[in-house]
Amino acid sequence: NRMANQVNGNAVQLKEEEEPMDTSSVTHTEHCRTLIQAGLPQSVAERLDEIFQTGLVAYVDLDERAIDALREFNEEGALSVLQQFKESDLSHVQNKSAFLCGVMKTYRQREKQGSKVQESTKGPDEAKIKALLERTGYTLDVTTGQRKYGGPPPDTVYSGVQPGIGTEVFVGKIPRDLYEDELVPLFEKAGPIWDLRLMMDPLSGQNRGYAFITFCSKDAAQEAVKLCDNYEIRPGKHLGVCISVANNRLFVGSIPKNKTKENILEEFGKVTEGLVDVILYHQPDDKKKNRGFCFLEYEDHKSAAQARRRLMSGKVKVWGNVVTVEWADPVEEPDPEVMAKVKVLFVRNLATTVTEEILEKSFSEFGKLERVKKLKDYAFVHFEDRGAAVKAMNEMNGKEIEGEEIEIVLAKPPDKKRKERQAARQASRSTAYEDYYYYPPPRMPPPLRG
Repeated sequence: NRMANQVNGNAVQLKEEEEPMDTSSVTHTEHCRTLIQAGLPQSVAERLDEIFQTGLVAYVDLDERAIDALREFNEEGALSVLQQFKESDLSHVQNKSAFLCGVMKTYRQREKQGSKVQESTKGPDEAKIKALLERTGYTLDVTTGQRKYGGPPPDTVYSGVQPGIGTEVFVGKIPRDLYEDELVPLFEKAGPIWDLRLMMDPLSGQNRGYAFITFCSKDAAQEAVKLCDNYEIRPGKHLGVCISVANNRLFVGSIPKNKTKENILEEFGKVTEGLVDVILYHQPDDKKKNRGFCFLEYEDHKSAAQARRRLMSGKVKVWGNVVTVEWADPVEEPDPEVMAKVKVLFVRNLATTVTEEILEKSFSEFGKLERVKKLKDYAFVHFEDRGAAVKAMNEMNGKEIEGEEIEIVLAKPPDKKRKERQAARQASRSTAYEDYYYYPPPRMPPPLRG
């Protein structure tokens, strides 16, 4: 390792004194021999050794995975990959070994598509990126798939724990040749940024047209949506910005109806990792039976994605059966301003014997009701006054009606887009109830999906 560092240290000095460097006269180091012994052709080993001596990357930076992947290329391909790696901008690349693996993967993809392997694409203006990083004190980590600004930010900006649900926004319709130097000054107006992840297309070298920005608070994320959604960032180019929620929930069908929450938690806990909760719904007329499906809640999106892959593989059986799996629709973050005006309660887990009259009698004690609507084992209770609705929710939540413990939350008024989707889906139903809705934490995946 000391030798490798000396080689690279000397190379950096040479580079500064003798620019441009003529690599054809380079004396090869003992690393060249080591690479040949590892199975690389002599020309490839020599080219890689020359790259070590330019100071772009050190021998100790390359792991076995990168060397193994390079060995799978023919001589011409390996030399092309190394040339591309050498010409890449590595100034913000933290893991150069992983970056080289990314270059190799991109080369393979281009080969399959029959497109040119060497494509020169105008990247970001490095002087502007450098000025941004100096001004803000943030870091930038570049890989072949994304550019990550911050995460965490400098202590002078924010020193708390990583922000949770509701602090991330999705930014779409980004011009493909646009980078952090234009995005950060716009979005930091909304509040301190935790990180900004601009997704990159390795094949074109440009961005994919979208990014994720995590703010240090929910308020800043909501402000970003107000300030930046439909913002004209370039002439005729308007951004699309909305709150993003990492999906941690899976919808699972084909569950035996006699299984309890505990049974399901235990069974799926054996075959997947990171499972934290099971959300189960009982049949309205038989509380001992579930409805044949459930929602699995995982500790993070990565665990949920891995569980989904395992369960969809067909190799994992639960109670001897293959189950159907899909992402649950993400929970939409309610708009605080809208929710502050809601006077309607969503009441669930109602016994079959509960009627609208019984509900009316129970809830009218707290204030004047406009109406009560019961559907299956849940109902909507409309109050004339918001204060009465909140009081009723606080006092009635968890109480028993007709032998069943009820659950109460504020109902959320539907947005226009949701109403349009419902109208299209339920055009043939005359009994549709669309004044208010409430989906408990998870929702069924939409039909005809996946």
